[in-house]
Amino acid sequence: MPELNSPPPISTPTMEEVRAYYAAQPAPLFSATGLVVDTRDRVLLLSPSYKDHLELPGGLIADTESPEEGLARGLKEELGLAVPVGRLLAVDSAPSADLGRSAVMHLHLVGPLDEDQVAEISFPGGEIIAPNWYEPEEAIARLPEPLAARLRAGLSAWCIGSVAHLVDGQVQPGSPSGLAAQRRAELERANLLDAASRRAVRPKVLAGSTVLFTDAAGRVLLIEPTYRTDGGWELPGSDVDSDLGENPRQAARRAVREQLGLDVPMGRLLATNWANKTPHPAQVGFTYNGGVLGEADLARIRTDTAGIRQWRLAELSEVASVVAHPLYSRIEACLSALHEAAGPLELYGGVPWA
Repeated sequence: MPELNSPPPISTPTMEEVRAYYAAQPAPLFSATGLVVDTRDRVLLLSPSYKDHLELPGGLIADTESPEEGLARGLKEELGLAVPVGRLLAVDSAPSADLGRSAVMHLHLVGPLDEDQVAEISFPGGEIIAPNWYEPEEAIARLPEPLAARLRAGLSAWCIGSVAHLVDGQVQPGSPSGLAAQRRAELERANLLDAASRRAVRPKVLAGSTVLFTDAAGRVLLIEPTYRTDGGWELPGSDVDSDLGENPRQAARRAVREQLGLDVPMGRLLATNWANKTPHPAQVGFTYNGGVLGEADLARIRTDTAGIRQWRLAELSEVASVVAHPLYSRIEACLSALHEAAGPLELYGGVPWA
């Protein structure tokens, strides 16, 4: 017999009851739009028949769709495109004053579209008059606010690999991307950011390690990665997996093991190289001496499972013709440091700091 004044038993709602509950709740409008780019990094804007200004592709999502599903459907209906919807770049929200309901807007990366995909664009729904491809800054200039601000923040997020947080088109102080550099500096220097927001807005720096191997004749070992489609060559190396606790020296040894099948200890640090690539994150690279590889070492090299097409040994004069100029400058500086027992060198864009 239950005790007096005991609470009634709690019943678990059925899935139908759960759906009915959520369906009855007030909800904001939800739209998903696409930052659609081609292989030339141009941005697609659409001329709708029902508006007097350009638009980003996409629109409202249905109540049974995720943002990605809604955007994919919109691209198919508007442009006849069946392409994957990429990562989230920006989230914006707006109060209910203008539309009578609050709104949430997602911006996702779509593409880059190749020439065949661009040629497939059509207008099966009849709501779009024409596609327009613009350089990023021109695309921003042609959109009304707050669409322009959303696109600007999305482009920033695309470049630095982050997500932008906006409210009514205004980038928020703690947004991981999209905040103008001058504004970020003003907020920091005025101590207007909490610790978490400061970490979020700080400029990001990517770290990588490379290894300089030579043979008995002084030739440099180069690799051709499969991700390169331009025939360019690189030094063996990798990004530093700092989120796994890896340091630059460990990353260099791991990269050599994965790319060449050689497990050898790294020698001394020859140089650090800083490269600014605004609006992309800066990069700092550590180059280690891998030592001189003998005939037995070279015979043990295996590149069949590491995303490497092939490897080669190259004279310095050959290196200049197969690697990018900043990398050539770095290799040349590191060879000088190696032969002169100097360093480690402080390089900027491959050039020693004077």
